[in-house]
Amino acid sequence: MKTNFTKPFVLAGAIAGLALLPACSSDADTAEPDGTTQEEATRTLAASLGDLPEMATLNGVISEAELGSIFDGPASYTLLAPNDAAFNALGEEGQALMDEEQRPVLIGLLREHILPGHLTPENIAQALETKGGDVTMTTLGGGEVTFAKDGDTITVSNGNGSTAKLAATATAATNGVIIPLDTVLVPEEEPEA
Repeated sequence: MKTNFTKPFVLAGAIAGLALLPACSSDADTAEPDGTTQEEATRTLAASLGDLPEMATLNGVISEAELGSIFDGPASYTLLAPNDAAFNALGEEGQALMDEEQRPVLIGLLREHILPGHLTPENIAQALETKGGDVTMTTLGGGEVTFAKDGDTITVSNGNGSTAKLAATATAATNGVIIPLDTVLVPEEEPEA
């Protein structure tokens, strides 16, 4: 089965969006109930992700894409982590991503869920407040995600029609942050030739 997630992805180390966030604080006062962070100060992202039961599908996808080693390394990343229900919502197209021939597409999709640096929901909330509006950042895949407020809820969208809500408490590890999402941010489908 072939999936339509065929948009090419470019690995880019673009960090332009982070320039908006260095002065952000992590005061708990600015966090929303579903936008808080728990600390895992002695564990890596990979180890922390493996302990989150609602992230079993994402763990499998990261393993299949052979990207697990980056979450054990010294570099800091923020993983916008779709939960199991988000992957289940993709249905057959999501399962097709696990095919060997779809590995480049799967890797590209995952890179669109990774931001450089250590970014907590509290940082995001503070940046939204400081800027007085939406905050856009560049992913490791070279795309952009935009954080916004929808009432008291923080949302993230990829500009291609996919929008997710922060779904649960984030986990801060030694080398980054896992922010659970309720939706997979899929790229725009390319028209078939």
